[in-house]
Amino acid sequence: MRLRPAHAAWIVGAAAVVTSGAAHAQGTNDPGEEVPLLLENGLIWTHSGDRSEATSLLIRGGRVAWVGATGSAPVGAEVRQIDLGGRRVVPGFNDAHTHFFDGGFTLRAPDLLTSDTPEELVRRLKEFAGPLPAGRWIDLYAAWDHERWPGHPLPSRALIDSVTPANPVWIRRPDGHIGLANSLALELAGISSDTPDPPGGQIDRDAATGELTGILRDAGQLVGIAIPAVSERELREALDAALAEAARLGVTSVQDMCYDYGPGAIRLLQEYGAAGKLTTRVYCRTALAEWEHPAAVGVTAGFGDAWVRMGSLKAFADGALGSSTAYMFEPFEGEPGNRGLLGDVMQPADTFFARASASDRARLQLSIHAIGDAAISLVIDQFERIAAENPAWDRRFRVEHAQHMARKDFSRMADLGAIASVQPFHAIDDGRWAERKIGAERAKTTYAFRSFLDAGVPVAFGTDWPVAPLDPMQTLYAAVTRRTLDGAHPGGWVPAEKITVEEALAAYTSG
Repeated sequence: MRLRPAHAAWIVGAAAVVTSGAAHAQGTNDPGEEVPLLLENGLIWTHSGDRSEATSLLIRGGRVAWVGATGSAPVGAEVRQIDLGGRRVVPGFNDAHTHFFDGGFTLRAPDLLTSDTPEELVRRLKEFAGPLPAGRWIDLYAAWDHERWPGHPLPSRALIDSVTPANPVWIRRPDGHIGLANSLALELAGISSDTPDPPGGQIDRDAATGELTGILRDAGQLVGIAIPAVSERELREALDAALAEAARLGVTSVQDMCYDYGPGAIRLLQEYGAAGKLTTRVYCRTALAEWEHPAAVGVTAGFGDAWVRMGSLKAFADGALGSSTAYMFEPFEGEPGNRGLLGDVMQPADTFFARASASDRARLQLSIHAIGDAAISLVIDQFERIAAENPAWDRRFRVEHAQHMARKDFSRMADLGAIASVQPFHAIDDGRWAERKIGAERAKTTYAFRSFLDAGVPVAFGTDWPVAPLDPMQTLYAAVTRRTLDGAHPGGWVPAEKITVEEALAAYTSG
């Protein structure tokens, strides 16, 4: 039976978590101290070719020791038993792409995202800002989505300035690649109509006047330098909230983009692990631009313990579909000349290659965000060159999101063994409006889960939380049905790309 991570974590009835984390919560990190746990009279999905179903499962020392028929487990006198009463048991869910701390912060933030009109966004923002002291930053992730609004207009600083006169505001769309700053935030960040676009980013300006609209695309770093750093207390509160949410939903491990909050986030995770406070295993990704730091101290892919690992590097090849910044071969529908934005890390290509190749030689895994078809192809070009020139090892290249594929690139990814790290909920969310952006023909190879599997590409499921809900049931539903959130596609949007429940579970547990 193939399980990742190494220690056993199983979900009973998609509600109760049975895991070595039970001992962890009691203040011990030694799963060997546990009394063996026997689950009986269940429907146990093993994802094993010779025995895909069983009725009994034994966990010993934090690992699955045996599966088989009820009443035949090799146990002694000391064993803890749970009668499942026919409930379904599956491995604990491994979310292959999260922003875990951001998710925790979002749980503690006001709900602006579900505003169905710009006016409702303004009302909720005014209500939230009212009690805040003057000067307090309002820095919110997943705070608005113009695709929910009639006519889909982008918001502007003029929309929110009057309700936030004393508080700088930086609120982002769920994809994180486009955000809205009010006038005070722009002033504090030193951004004016004379500020040039940063490499790989764009500052929106009014077409008639040239004045700033407040919208920044893949340029959030310009505002970020003015925002006070998150305190350790705030980081702890976010982690506590995120861990509780993951435990509630049966997410027993996450592959996280830990670079969002720097080394302090990793140190905090390690502290929680040592204290027996982690209930979810975390594999941290740090920034490719800083690859020399882990390499210098001997960190390689998978470095760490059963609860906190690192050794994977993240970089952005492009933006996102919703912000029209995904890098495409052809322009977006209705946007002549706009093929999106190629990330600054990719420019020039030789600089990216030198950095990525050196990190690969140091045996650090590459996890590259690429959403548009042109960005994905460029990333695969680089992966092919690295694999050809560097010594072989279990490198497990990853393309994060891999949303809009050129047909020629499925086989190229398969040949490399490159992992498609995909988030099915995006398909039923973006599927409401994606064809307005890319047209019906390009939509045929978007969120192409079936095509990946048929081509032999390894697939790992995640959520991109808090961009999408952390709930595994919603992710499985999206992959299997592809029914968009607006109900417009009861048979599934691009139904040829639907997959089975078993395939979806495999991608969500051992992928």
